[in-house]
Amino acid sequence: MEIGVIGINHHLAPISVREKVSFTDTKKIEAINTLLDNGISEVVILSTCNRSEIYIYTESIEEKFEFISNYYKQFFNHEEVDQYLFHKIGYDVIYHLYKVTAGLDSMVLGEDQILGQVKRAHEFSMQLGASKKFFNKLFREAITTAKEIKSTTKISEQPLSIAYIGVKLLKEKIGSLKDKRALVIGCGKMSKLAMTYLQEEQISKIYLSNRSHGKVTHIANEVENIIPIEYEKRYDVLENVDIVISATSAPHTIICYEDMPPIQSPLYMMDMALPRDIDSQIKLLDYVELYDIDDLKKIHDENDSKRAELAHAAHTIIEDRINEFLTWLDTADIDPTIQSLNEKCLEIKKDSLDYLFKKLDLGLREQKLIDRMMENALKRLIREPIVNLKQIKDQGKREEYIKLIEELFEI
Repeated sequence: MEIGVIGINHHLAPISVREKVSFTDTKKIEAINTLLDNGISEVVILSTCNRSEIYIYTESIEEKFEFISNYYKQFFNHEEVDQYLFHKIGYDVIYHLYKVTAGLDSMVLGEDQILGQVKRAHEFSMQLGASKKFFNKLFREAITTAKEIKSTTKISEQPLSIAYIGVKLLKEKIGSLKDKRALVIGCGKMSKLAMTYLQEEQISKIYLSNRSHGKVTHIANEVENIIPIEYEKRYDVLENVDIVISATSAPHTIICYEDMPPIQSPLYMMDMALPRDIDSQIKLLDYVELYDIDDLKKIHDENDSKRAELAHAAHTIIEDRINEFLTWLDTADIDPTIQSLNEKCLEIKKDSLDYLFKKLDLGLREQKLIDRMMENALKRLIREPIVNLKQIKDQGKREEYIKLIEELFEI
């Protein structure tokens, strides 16, 4: 039996391809059942926006790769998908899964979301009976290792989102954003993220302005504490807010120096746009602090570099945990023999005690004592052979001993 993975991910395939080979839950059920019906012992399908990977545990791995490659083309009606497919075998699969689960193979290094996606993919296969002893152990160990990495390295706590970094920088400069008031200009992804982070900091009011006022109204109807401001009146609220965040796609400056009202209290302005939204001369005004994308990019790059350092430590953890898994795997073929020996001991104990208890007039206390003593004696009998069997590293020799034990004990 061998372990393999085949599929596509963001390293090789553009989003236009990835979106065409994405598995819904219904497609997962159909695919998993097809693979099981074709002689594959265990299957887990990991399907996210960045990857579509099928993990298999099977005999004749190369034949199964060829089958799955053709299956991808037919199942998704995409003839050219095979040029984007990758596959790995053995140790490389295990290492790949551990990296993926820990977020070390993601577009955003160390991101958190993939851990939950791997866990759900494994649970889905378990429910279908497609993940058994081998994959249950492998995926649980990968998930446990990912949690250990996140706990010890704190890699996910190094923020990479510009919007997140911007809000955190404002919090650092101001001290606290609780009960502060902000003007946000723009209704794009960056602005929406910034508003989310502002609300997490318990800001009291967010004035929202955009050239298209309809978008502002739509957002205000869906999100609490949003006060729509007409674009032409954006300067009117500057004296009443503590923070300004601007992130539009305008090709020119939208907050001009000459149009600024008198500022009599601290105003922190964050320009997240490129080209810039806010006139750079504004930072010359009293009470105004202005930050732009270069200030944020510096922090972003520092955090990215820090994540890379932490990723190196994470890889060391992964290698250690994989070695532990391989040690378990190396002796996993002994488990059925151990189970059979234990069952043989229980059978001998039951037959012996049934005979003894019929012949001897013993109380319940004496019966329990004899039961425990006999069970311990039988376990001592098989303990040393089991320990010695586990210590045999030569696979062929171990298989010979397993066969001999099974013949001698008739198990």
